[in-house]
Parts: sequence; C-alpha cells; structure tokens
Amino acid sequence: MQQYSARRSNRDRTEATRADLIAAARKLFTEKSYAETGTPEIVAAAGVTRGALYHHFADKQALFAAVVEQEAAVVAEEIEHASPPSLNARDALIAGSCAYLAAMRAPGRTRLLLLDGPAVLGRAAMDEIDNRHGNRSLREGLVAAMRAQTMTRLPAEALTALFAAAFDRAALAIEAGASAQDYHAVLMALIDGLSPARLQAPRPARTR
Repeated sequence: MQQYSARRSNRDRTEATRADLIAAARKLFTEKSYAETGTPEIVAAAGVTRGALYHHFADKQALFAAVVEQEAAVVAEEIEHASPPSLNARDALIAGSCAYLAAMRAPGRTRLLLLDGPAVLGRAAMDEIDNRHGNRSLREGLVAAMRAQTMTRLPAEALTALFAAAFDRAALAIEAGASAQDYHAVLMALIDGLSPARLQAPRPARTR
C-alpha cells in the first residue's frame, strides 16, 4: 500500500510539474510570442529547474507544441459546449461558429494558434493538431448538417478545410481590429448559402 501511495505521489508530482511548465509557457508565449520567450524565463515562472523542463520536454519547441495542443483542445471544448446535441444541425453549426470566434478573442490566442503555431511547428504538424480538435468539431457539424439536409452534400474534408480557413481568417481580421459583426454576418451567409434550397433555387433572369 505504501509503495502504491509513493508511486501515485510521484506521478502526481510529475503531472503537476508538467502542468506548471505548460501554464508558465502559455502565459509567456501569449504575452511575448514564442521567439521572444527563453527557457530561463519559463523555468523561473514555473518555479522549477532547467533539468525538470528537459525531463518533460525535449526542447522549447516540444513545450510549445504541448501548449498549442492544450490551447486547441480548450477552443474545441468551448465550441462543443456551445453546440450541444439538443440543437438542430444548422443551429449547432452556427452556435459552434460563434463560439470559435469568441474563443479566439482570448488574449494572445490568435497569435499562438494561427501565427506562431504554423511558423514554429510547420503547417503539417499544425493541421494534425487542428484535426484532433477544432477542425474535428467543425467537420462533425458540417457532416451533421449535410445528413440533416440543411446543407448540400459536398466532400467533407474539402468543405472542412475551406470553412476552417475562412474562420481562421476572420479571427485574424477581428484581432487586427476589423468588425466582428461584419465577419460574423458573412460567415453565417456562407453557411446558409450552402443550403440545398438556396443552391437549387432558380436564378433570377438577367436584366439588360
């Protein structure tokens, strides 16, 4: 029993140290950027030694990847919380889209996930992280809307990629000071514009 308690205590301390490093790094990366943050600052903020840092992470980039993974998971959780199964497919997709834009307004998050993330980790690695979190939620919402016939059937992967790019671009623009209301209106129009009724409606005659 004592050995089990000791193992659990060691595991708890290990997990706590890792969590402290990620929390300290996240704060510095969002406040200063990845490039402007050094490992001495991180270990000082976390209250651990450099040895502890390198015990848990191979280098600063590996720690950054852990921060990005955790942050992407938080955004996905906020999207899923805003779009419960009780909503119909269209309303869930719109609620999730609004939740994404709101979540990306957290200080430093846009730079962390949309600028530093691809620059530091590479586009392929960032896509893998996105596909485990936000893009997965978006894909599920789009597929649900297509199954409910509130959105025309299109290739799910391509549709997800293009919608994700549109949402990311909106988040960047809003972060830079653009009207959130304007971007929200356009994104909602994109969603509703793909309804089967809209796509199959006869086009008005051209006027001369």
